[in-house]
Amino acid sequence: KKTKSYKVESRITSRFSHTIVRSSVVNSGSTPQSIAFNVQIPKRAFITNFTMNVNGITFVGSVKEKAVARNLYAQARARNKAAGIIRTNSQDMETFKTEVHVPSGSNIEFELHYQEMMHRKLNLYEHTLHLQPGRLVPQLQVDVYIFEPQGIATVKASNTFGAQFADLIKAHIVFKPTVQQQKQCENCTESAVEGVITVLYDVNRDSNAGELQVSDGHFVYFFAPSNLSPLPKNIVFVIDVSGSMWGVKMKQTVQAMKAILDDLTIDDYFSIVDFNHNVRCWSEGLVPGSSIQIADAKRYIENIKPNGGTNINEALLRAVQMLVRASNHRVIDPRSVSMIILVSDGDPTVGEIKLSAIQKNVKRVMREEFSLFSLGIGFDVDYDFLERIAMENRGMAQRIYANHDAAEQLRAFYSQVSSPLLRKITVQFQADSVAEVTQNHFDKFFSGSELVVAGKVLPSESNTLTSLTTGSAVSARLDIILETDADTTELDAELAKQQHSFTGFARQMWAYLTIKQLISERSLATTAVKKRKITQRIMTLAVEHQFVTPFTALLVESGDATERLLADSPKDPKHGCCSGACGPPPVEVLVYQPPPWVMSTPAPSMGEVLEGPKEEITLPERVNLVDNDPHFIIHLPRSNMDICFNIDSKPGHILNLLSDSVTVNGQLIGSKKVNKRTYFGTIGIYYQPDGISVIVSTDEITMTDGRNNHSFTWGSTLFCFYFRIRISIVKNSNVIITINNSTQVMVLLHRVWKKHPVNVDFLGIYIPNENQYSPLVHGLIGQFSIEPEVILYDIHKGADPLKKEATMEVKGNKLLVTRGWQKDYRRDKKRGSNVYCWFIHNSGKGFIDGHYSQYIVPNLSSFLHMP
Repeated sequence: KKTKSYKVESRITSRFSHTIVRSSVVNSGSTPQSIAFNVQIPKRAFITNFTMNVNGITFVGSVKEKAVARNLYAQARARNKAAGIIRTNSQDMETFKTEVHVPSGSNIEFELHYQEMMHRKLNLYEHTLHLQPGRLVPQLQVDVYIFEPQGIATVKASNTFGAQFADLIKAHIVFKPTVQQQKQCENCTESAVEGVITVLYDVNRDSNAGELQVSDGHFVYFFAPSNLSPLPKNIVFVIDVSGSMWGVKMKQTVQAMKAILDDLTIDDYFSIVDFNHNVRCWSEGLVPGSSIQIADAKRYIENIKPNGGTNINEALLRAVQMLVRASNHRVIDPRSVSMIILVSDGDPTVGEIKLSAIQKNVKRVMREEFSLFSLGIGFDVDYDFLERIAMENRGMAQRIYANHDAAEQLRAFYSQVSSPLLRKITVQFQADSVAEVTQNHFDKFFSGSELVVAGKVLPSESNTLTSLTTGSAVSARLDIILETDADTTELDAELAKQQHSFTGFARQMWAYLTIKQLISERSLATTAVKKRKITQRIMTLAVEHQFVTPFTALLVESGDATERLLADSPKDPKHGCCSGACGPPPVEVLVYQPPPWVMSTPAPSMGEVLEGPKEEITLPERVNLVDNDPHFIIHLPRSNMDICFNIDSKPGHILNLLSDSVTVNGQLIGSKKVNKRTYFGTIGIYYQPDGISVIVSTDEITMTDGRNNHSFTWGSTLFCFYFRIRISIVKNSNVIITINNSTQVMVLLHRVWKKHPVNVDFLGIYIPNENQYSPLVHGLIGQFSIEPEVILYDIHKGADPLKKEATMEVKGNKLLVTRGWQKDYRRDKKRGSNVYCWFIHNSGKGFIDGHYSQYIVPNLSSFLHMP
């Protein structure tokens, strides 16, 4: 036979790929022969279509319920033709295989389609293409097109064919070797193209923003926050040391464990339980990850000699008991994340051996805050059981292949779960805006991964869809509420311009996620009735969206329906028909009641105390503020008077605005031309009783307690609660910091054109008079919380006829003041609204205590020390 062409095209749009593999073959021999078409596809992918043309007769594939497909196949089996999907013991792949027996001179064309969602692991999405042309091909080409609405942050492609192909892969990405380049050597007739092209990429994203995309009546929401401090963790490693682990399995496990132990920090707690027919504990309780304890743990695992049976039940119960005891005795930090990592290569043979009983026993003792992760080594283990027990206890399972890189597989899995950033994450939408939403409650978010929620968008008069994401970063101490908006028409218009995008991605991704989650839910169903209902729903969705699943089959038939081929989705070795299932089953939504302004008002008002959803929204007409370059406006409520002054200081200087249990300082920046205006570029807010500081810059908002740092972007509306600090960010507009329900500070963001020759981004500060302070409060603004007595007289026309002048007596000083106005930018950031005030000259001299230079402090968390 001769392969005329072999072409692969992948279109990845918003993390969802549609791949087409095409091959054109001719039987160039003088006798009839079998022509095979084999394609390795990822186990997580769903085949969606297959067509074949044999000497002008076209066979077209369609997905049907398995029973229906088998019945039709039995009625008209194709002669000399076969098709099937074979699941081998490979790590991530299964093989679609077709074979046709054709006479000499026959032309055959094959075309296979499959779809898959890209899962983010360790900060990257991975798209893998296995090439098996089998021989030298005149036309061999691979095209990968990636379209991500946010833009691509990084992309790289590699191959396993050899160094001679390294320069042939380029973005967009194309791989197109000539026949000469395909040869194993210069005079060879064998092809070197047998292996894998791997494309790794990540997208541009704001550090804490969600990404909401709407297309074709469906939405997909992506959430992958960063710049949060990892939660401390408590891990009990439960390691199978039965006789079957002898040799390479144990050697690789020990090698991986030594690397994993090195990753632990002094804030982490851990222990090791190893088991065969007996259960042993390296330490009876959890211990901190100090260098001494880690060294001792390494010596312990190096001396393990595998032998005996497998008592999984008792080992897991002992591990849970260890976590419970540590939690009850307050050994571990209540902010921490507790997990059990089970490594086993076989089914139980000692103690409780009934898998369903073990599952019940573990679930009964596991606390809601604990997670179980299962790693099954090899194919003697019941992977289905490991997956069920992990999913039921807020974890996940992974098969480890018992070969030379098993240690690397174990380490890679641990890396995925070693940095928990958030817990108890819920994604919600406005009432009556969406339907049939996939899993929207997640127990944990791990650094480098991504949470994905999809659903249908209901008809609406509005062109905006809004999501609300809540989560806890440090147990109850830091709660985050993130608001994300999307225009419901924008993306479809953009996709229409993209020549190589996959326009149906949102609809197919929703079906893909829903089916995967239903398969997981089915594996945990406790009754046959529940299983049947879930199976029926899977089949209905799979047929509608043309996915080959464990419950549907691909029927390939000729145009006149006289010949049919059948391809079933296979079972995983050692049970596990549903190894492709991912994620825990959908969980009932936790209802969060946001304040009324979360959805309906573009900007929370200064007067909100944020105490509850029924709080009245008030906006003080007059506040104390400093904005622009920098103009101060002090509102004196008793006199019903506004006083203005400027401070003419230098870039880099930090001015104290408020000094009490809360201190507010602002650092000045200059415009792009020297000796021109100054503005506030960074604001520091420090709350002494809790030792928490919030730094607001024109780039981000950062909160720290000295040990943990959390950064938030201006690019999303977000609310977070940390001890007695509440932060409310309105996207690209303002942030309100509320402290102990008694002090509130609004920082307003002013953005300018990036290429502006003079102007720079800057901040304005707004502080309401209703704030409560101690009698010792001071600062350029704080000192006026105790309102001074002001007498104004001798009002007369000034040098400028539009501006009156007067004499003001205040703090024992007589000052010449001028009537004018400054701007309050809360309602209108471009033009501002006029605030009429009496202007104090000479940087507020005589109105502020002392000289303005006495308010310059060394850093953003400094308190003011006036002489």
